[in-house]
Amino acid sequence: MTRSADLERSTAETRIKLSLDLDGSGKADIKSSVAFLDHMLNLFARHGLFDLAVEANGDIDIDFHHTVEDIGIVLGTAVRQALGDKQSIRRYGFARVPMDETLAEVTLDISGRPYLVYQVELPKVKVGDFDTELAREFFQAFANNCGCNLHISLLYGDNVHHIIEACFKAFARALDDATRLDQRVSGVLSTKGVL
Repeated sequence: MTRSADLERSTAETRIKLSLDLDGSGKADIKSSVAFLDHMLNLFARHGLFDLAVEANGDIDIDFHHTVEDIGIVLGTAVRQALGDKQSIRRYGFARVPMDETLAEVTLDISGRPYLVYQVELPKVKVGDFDTELAREFFQAFANNCGCNLHISLLYGDNVHHIIEACFKAFARALDDATRLDQRVSGVLSTKGVL
């Protein structure tokens, strides 16, 4: 069974082409025009063991908001499509990832119900050219379009780069955990019989 998706999305603000294989080896080819997001998506693929290709062109002359949010939309949609009817997936994922002085935690449930809890207090600064508040926008767009509960918590940390990176790494590992096939699961992991 192939658990992959190839998507294209075009709006007046962005054009995004994305390819995802949930059962990959961590290969990434990322060209989003947002250097810090490229870094985050590269490590997302590597630490989640997903094969991911992203090519995005957006109105970055205005700012990075539309490009970052729309990539979150397309990635969330791709995960949802790649999972199909969600047969035999573990459904829940959890990861706690340190990065130097930082510790971040992600818990998620591929429930079909989108909800984001983002307990990450960051100053409104930039990492390179990247506005830190855009990390939340990315995760909100992902949760809405994947159809998952996504809880991201910063336990502690000081360096803003480390904080966002630890969140993305924990997100990758938790998503890998939740999307993993488990032969013990017959159908879907729900007493309702549907996710």
